[in-house]
Amino acid sequence: MTDELVHYELAEGIATITLDSPANRNALSRRLVAELFEALDRAEADADARVVLVRSADRVFCSGADLSEAAGGGMDEGTKALVALQRRIVTHPRPVVTRLAGPVRAGGLGIVAASDLVICSDDVTFAFTESRLALAPAVISLTVLPRLTSRAAADTFLTGRTFDASEAAAMGLVTRSVPAADLDDAVAEACAELAKAHPQGLRETKALLSRALVENIDAHAEEVAALSARLFGSDEAREAMTAFLTKKR
Repeated sequence: MTDELVHYELAEGIATITLDSPANRNALSRRLVAELFEALDRAEADADARVVLVRSADRVFCSGADLSEAAGGGMDEGTKALVALQRRIVTHPRPVVTRLAGPVRAGGLGIVAASDLVICSDDVTFAFTESRLALAPAVISLTVLPRLTSRAAADTFLTGRTFDASEAAAMGLVTRSVPAADLDDAVAEACAELAKAHPQGLRETKALLSRALVENIDAHAEEVAALSARLFGSDEAREAMTAFLTKKR
């Protein structure tokens, strides 16, 4: 038994990173983010790893920022860490495939958008809930906005509404959605196809594809991290987060 929140396993060239913090629905706590960084570093150092697969142990993939931490203190370091996490995924030398079997909210969509391929079951739901908590999806905009049309971004960012897998695929947020019963086969097939490529081919092609995304992150990281931290620290957001957490209990 282990109390780690992120598990790492290597099998047949696939480095599987599993988020396992069910108590807070895989919220991006300081500890989970730190362990996720460690797992990504391990996958890069592992010579036998050809592909990185990110998934969740339970159905929920990620509920976003850890609001308990955010409501209780400053988020200066937390917002910077989420910027760095997205950049780490985008610049990782191995292709990163994300498997979604359940809901993704707010900050968790930064992981989704930073990934190279995202395969989700057709019953998965998504929402950029920040606006409803007196926040803005500032940090994750670094990777999310380049994936979406401006109309899709305005619709989903401003309303905070829940949308489904087919809509997420149509707007470019995920690679494709498949019937839930076919999810594991589709993920395995995607990983197998990637593993056929030469490591150098994968590394250099990924760098080519992500060049503009990395430039966008580097150009705006400081600005959006500061904006996000300011909003998390505002009285309005603290009140909204406290009300949300109280309602959940």
